Amino acid sequence: MGQLDKRTVFITGSGGVLGGTYVRRMLAEGAKVVATDLSGHRYDALQEAHAGNPNFAIYPLDVSKEDEIVEIFKTVEADGWRPNVVLNNAAITGEMLMGAGGTFPDFADTTLDDWEKTMRTNLTGAFLVARQMDRDIVGKWPATLVNVASMYALNGAHHPIYDGMPFKNFSAYGVSKAGIHGLTVWLAGYWAKRQATVNTIAPGAVFNGHSEEFQRRVGELIMAGRMCEPDEIADAMLFLASAQSGYITGQMINVDGGFSAW
Repeated sequence: MGQLDKRTVFITGSGGVLGGTYVRRMLAEGAKVVATDLSGHRYDALQEAHAGNPNFAIYPLDVSKEDEIVEIFKTVEADGWRPNVVLNNAAITGEMLMGAGGTFPDFADTTLDDWEKTMRTNLTGAFLVARQMDRDIVGKWPATLVNVASMYALNGAHHPIYDGMPFKNFSAYGVSKAGIHGLTVWLAGYWAKRQATVNTIAPGAVFNGHSEEFQRRVGELIMAGRMCEPDEIADAMLFLASAQSGYITGQMINVDGGFSAW
């Protein structure tokens, strides 16, 4: 307990299965948590879950909107919060599209609008958050940025595992997540003399109510033989957000059960 004492963690995309787990675990480890997400049921559920906790605050934020990001750190600081850890976690995923009634067209039928919307949220949003960190946080006090990528950031998707499933892997997702680590290594050097570290965490296949058949297919591709639980990703995230990772920067930490090592 207390791994994150004296840490104030700012999280984008806090209402998802991983974001919500990060919030819960970081509060338990002594952090102050500034959660953000799109307004809606996920936002409301997170707000209700931690209502009354003096170490928790939540703000509506759409990372695809530049004007909202330009103001967010000023707003939270004016409210008495000084984030020294930022998690770039917001993303459009296949499961999110499925939940919103989205479709998964063949690559040839992918629209430019769908491509650009995904890139705007997953990659440009991460850039905008990092740029605002540069303006409002980095150099003023020691800081940590953790960018969230994916097992598909540097590895190709195994498309047959999605046959007959209600969601699929789509091109913009993997491309945007590869770009996330490009942002990490560029910023790690750029911020090195300003007491800021930047790393990427690449989660593997996280269980989120998937069918037994999908779990079986994925498990055959992973050394550990199974999908991971959200808390197993959070274990690594806690380390990257803590002072214990202070000598680590510019790295990608794969938490994928050995998927990337085959």
